[in-house]
Amino acid sequence: MEAMGAAEFIEVLRREGALMAAVAEKAGIAAVVPTCPDWRVSDLVRHQGIVHRWAAGFVAERLTTPVPPAGDAPGDEELLPWFREGHQHLVDSLAAAPADLDCWFFFPAPSALEFWARRQAHETTVHRVDAEAALGVNPSPIAADFAADGVDELLAGFHVRTKSQVRTDRPRTLRVRAVDVPTEQGEWLVHLSADPLRTERGSGSGAGDADCAVRGTAAELYLALWNRGPYEGLEISGDASIMELWRRTAAIV
Repeated sequence: MEAMGAAEFIEVLRREGALMAAVAEKAGIAAVVPTCPDWRVSDLVRHQGIVHRWAAGFVAERLTTPVPPAGDAPGDEELLPWFREGHQHLVDSLAAAPADLDCWFFFPAPSALEFWARRQAHETTVHRVDAEAALGVNPSPIAADFAADGVDELLAGFHVRTKSQVRTDRPRTLRVRAVDVPTEQGEWLVHLSADPLRTERGSGSGAGDADCAVRGTAAELYLALWNRGPYEGLEISGDASIMELWRRTAAIV
């Protein structure tokens, strides 16, 4: 199984954004989003629409320094058309961008284009799951290779940054294994301490004992570790308090 590239991420983004809009419309703009405390669908759509426009700005305008997301969005009646317009603009901007795109991005990636295509594909998929939670239906399927990539982005991208809240007073380790993808794409050894996480990838990462090990399909791990799905279907061994720590501190909106 080969690693996904920018073109594949753009297609996922195209599909997931359209699905999110359709599900949000069906749920209704006032529906509660149980996976995002204190949010309604209007908040979810507004957030994602602002993020899409923010990301598109870096790609389309070749911005090389960070700027904060703009907070302007229309009222509830115009929210979904506004969301669809911004989503399409992001997809079009990514599809038209050159492979050597030069713009700002915020954690290591093979290229700026791949970073933004990947980040927005996962951002939109996670929030599509939120919209389905508001509708009261089970999440639509997530392909194993994409789900494994999302686990990797979370463990080796988001939570190795200084702003991560996943910290422990004493060093501990967590081994994560996605059982339905090759080991080199679906195994991580996560080192937890008072500092930001340190994550080792691939078949060598599982060597030796870990304080806690968690196994499941890539999609199960994707939903659980992004705090959008249950932990009950996962196989957890060792110190289960590490998974409780993750549940409490790893949430990303």
